[in-house]
Amino acid sequence: MVNFKKARERMVQAQVMARGVHDERVLEAMRKVPRHLFVDEALRDQAYSDHPLPIAENQTISQPYIVGLMTESLELKGAEKVLEIGTGSGYQSAVLAELADRVFSIERHPELGYRANSILRNLGYDNVIIRVGDGSLGWPDDAPFDGIIVTAGTPMIPQPLIDQLAMGGRLIVPVGDRIAQDLILVQRGREGIKKTNLGGVRFVNLVGKWGWKE
Repeated sequence: MVNFKKARERMVQAQVMARGVHDERVLEAMRKVPRHLFVDEALRDQAYSDHPLPIAENQTISQPYIVGLMTESLELKGAEKVLEIGTGSGYQSAVLAELADRVFSIERHPELGYRANSILRNLGYDNVIIRVGDGSLGWPDDAPFDGIIVTAGTPMIPQPLIDQLAMGGRLIVPVGDRIAQDLILVQRGREGIKKTNLGGVRFVNLVGKWGWKE
């Protein structure tokens, strides 16, 4: 029988902190969110392992370290409005919900969106709103966003997401080909847009008007 609380603590210390994620709010959120409830029951004993896991619709739940790294890069303080592109299992949504005031999440697969919404509601995360649609178009009717996180690889940074980034906002997105990407941090400041490469990653494809074709 897996002790999930101890497994979470080991995950945070050995996989996330050990690789350089030190934002205490992010670490505490990852200690709190029950990652095992976001994966299939047959895989729950692997929920806190150091690798991504498959979920429905040929998608994945990201490696814990990558979740920590991408979340930390947003530098959330608690009052922000955040947009997530690619709800997937809903795990990243829950971590964001611990750290921001409101989370808007878009998922293109209806089944994943419905399942994630059910889990998040059961866990009491009522500050997350999920929409089914093309995430590469963003969520213009509730823009601008203080933080935007894209959990799928794209050949380019979708222009609508840059347009929907608030002044002082931060966007994190994997950009590259269908196999491997670089994690790009986009910051909007008074002097314009600044881009920083945070290193190589590997994500499923972002499918949409500003991403890959089906």
